Amino acid sequence: MDRTVIRVSGGEARHFLQGLVTNDIEKLDQGLVYAAILTPQGKYLADFFLAPDGEEVLIDVDASLADALFQRLSMYKLRSPVTLTREDMVVTCGTGPVPEGAYADPRDPSMGWRAYGPGFEATPTDWDALRVAACIPQTGVELGPDTFILEAGFDRLNGVDFRKGCYVGQEVTARMRHKTELRKGFALVEVDGDADPGAEITTAEGKPAGTLHTRSGDKAIAYLRFDRARDEMKAGDATLRRL
Repeated sequence: MDRTVIRVSGGEARHFLQGLVTNDIEKLDQGLVYAAILTPQGKYLADFFLAPDGEEVLIDVDASLADALFQRLSMYKLRSPVTLTREDMVVTCGTGPVPEGAYADPRDPSMGWRAYGPGFEATPTDWDALRVAACIPQTGVELGPDTFILEAGFDRLNGVDFRKGCYVGQEVTARMRHKTELRKGFALVEVDGDADPGAEITTAEGKPAGTLHTRSGDKAIAYLRFDRARDEMKAGDATLRRL
């Protein structure tokens, strides 16, 4: 996994992040925290894991988003007494019992553990198969600039806290939670036949119903219009059914 670690240090590191990310930084006292940073309009910019390192915080982010995230954090830093540094740190992931010094992945028990620094051995794993089975979207695959995190299931994946104080994009996220019913989002589908990721999903009558994403065997993650995903659907030469 190509990951970058950004260290946030200084006496107000946690306070600084608390006003920016979707989850409650105080949960670091219990272990790893999954979170995202959003635009003011509530759309996805990056998702990441936050790990405690004493009073400092490590941000474990997909390498493709590291530059943009570092710039965004630097923009918000202004005169805050915090320091941002990129760390040359190995990120190791595995399944099975959590080794001493590692952290359980907070998104789903099936996703195993993550560790930072030397001394850990990765477990050979079909991560896409695990992601699909748990319907966990991935950076650059399912998650992109037009994503709303509730459509991506961040509430189910322990990636958002509705009881914490304000953060960037919080108003839109809260409104989606409390005032509307989600009409679109990622869901697990069963696939019978040939269909590649990116294929358009339609109803049996040919109406657009969504897009197929990561597939593993006869299961896949799909972005669906829920009102059109109640019956049998089509994608490529395959028949789909929402699970």
